[in-house]
Amino acid sequence: MNLSFFDQFLSPTLFGLPLMGLALLLPWLLFPKPTNHWLNNRLTTTQTWLFGVSIKQLMLPINTKGHNWSLMLTSLMMLLITMNLLGLLPYTFTPTTQLSLNLGLAVPLWLATVLMGLRNQPTAALGHMLPEGTPTPLIPILIIIETISLFIRPLALGVRLTANLTAGHLLIQLISTAVLVLMPMMPTVSVLAMIILLLLTLLEVAVAMIQAYVFVLLLSLYLQENV
Repeated sequence: MNLSFFDQFLSPTLFGLPLMGLALLLPWLLFPKPTNHWLNNRLTTTQTWLFGVSIKQLMLPINTKGHNWSLMLTSLMMLLITMNLLGLLPYTFTPTTQLSLNLGLAVPLWLATVLMGLRNQPTAALGHMLPEGTPTPLIPILIIIETISLFIRPLALGVRLTANLTAGHLLIQLISTAVLVLMPMMPTVSVLAMIILLLLTLLEVAVAMIQAYVFVLLLSLYLQENV
């Protein structure tokens, strides 16, 4: 029984071929494309407004040099939000519940920010390893702690996104199973469980959007330290 709850996190296959790539490409097909008309439709206008607000919020604390990342960070946030929300639909697969995918997104972007800081301002980048005014006996310990915390950042990004989405999907499946099991025996309790399931689903919609925003926001903060 426990194994069946985790079957939803297995990568789907067709004729032995993994469908992870299809699950990653599908969200891009749902975005409206710009047209050559002078006036766009409501959906395109709303998308443009949402992109503008997202870019403004993400790039507000970053100086001009870091604005080159705005398109990539906004596209990443839209991709994560779309995949997270599509994963809440029945009989769908959520790629962002896979730790390998989340680490594959977090590690290269985090490494790019670190390398950019070492190339543009090596003194300031290395200065984060040792706070100013540190007592001499604590210098080796603090350097080791700061180095470990630096390398834990991408792992924390991937694990946070994976853990939040996985926990939400498991709770939804557990409560929905309880609703079906209790329906013939205790209808009143089953109705209460169904109400909880609806509220939990709304909560998971919010979590799916917030976690995508937090993922990109932390990347933008890492970028702020190195530009």
